[in-house]
Amino acid sequence: MRIGAYPFRVTGDPDINFDHIKQGIEKAAKADVRLLVFPECAVTGYPPYCIKSASDIDQVAVERVHEKIGDLAVAHDMFLIVGTILGDGSRCFNAAIAFSPEGGRAVYRKRALWGWDRDNFSEGHDTGVLTIDELKIGIRICFEVRFPEYFRELYQEETDLNIILFYDASDHEDHERYSLIKGHIRTRAVENVCHTLTCNTAAPYQTAPTGLFDRSGKVLAELEAGKEDLLIYDLDPGPMNFGESGRKVISDRICGQRSNP
Repeated sequence: MRIGAYPFRVTGDPDINFDHIKQGIEKAAKADVRLLVFPECAVTGYPPYCIKSASDIDQVAVERVHEKIGDLAVAHDMFLIVGTILGDGSRCFNAAIAFSPEGGRAVYRKRALWGWDRDNFSEGHDTGVLTIDELKIGIRICFEVRFPEYFRELYQEETDLNIILFYDASDHEDHERYSLIKGHIRTRAVENVCHTLTCNTAAPYQTAPTGLFDRSGKVLAELEAGKEDLLIYDLDPGPMNFGESGRKVISDRICGQRSNP
């Protein structure tokens, strides 16, 4: 499957964000991308960097953008995974919507909430697992990369590709944080023997990568930080190598021991 990620500098204006999202989709369509991923809160902006509060967003305007993205998924026969904020009465969720070429939607709502997330959002309870063509996909959002448990759930679901949406940026250059988060991503890929695709906002001081990592943590593709661009990769998971097979066998045994004490 040809997969892609499109980082851009996310703003607090859904219409401006949509212009970037549309541009990314059109570029990806010309390259025959089947699955395209955008950053955390790509539609709405992330509070408080882009907007004061999640409760301040115009849900009607946001839903209009969602509808336009859904129309583009159908028009270009493409699966799109886009970060946004969803309202439900008095609650707001930091969410990822997967738009299908058939017009359907699947939603994952972020569960690991702390700091600004906890101030703005309610905790989700979705599994974040869906099937796209022949691949089983797992979705996680930003801070969840710090917790192996969220990715072990995906391992037990036997996902072929895990996707992490980020809005992770700093007010200054922070190479150490970038390296730390990249290390988390590579570790999640290794310990769960699963290719992992990430997409972050293209902020001036971006502190998590947009890239693709294989089952052994190798960087298959990585975009320049802070730059709006299209990452493309032809993903064919293929057979596992010796070390990957060993991690799979032992992980299966460990998971089985825990589920059957």
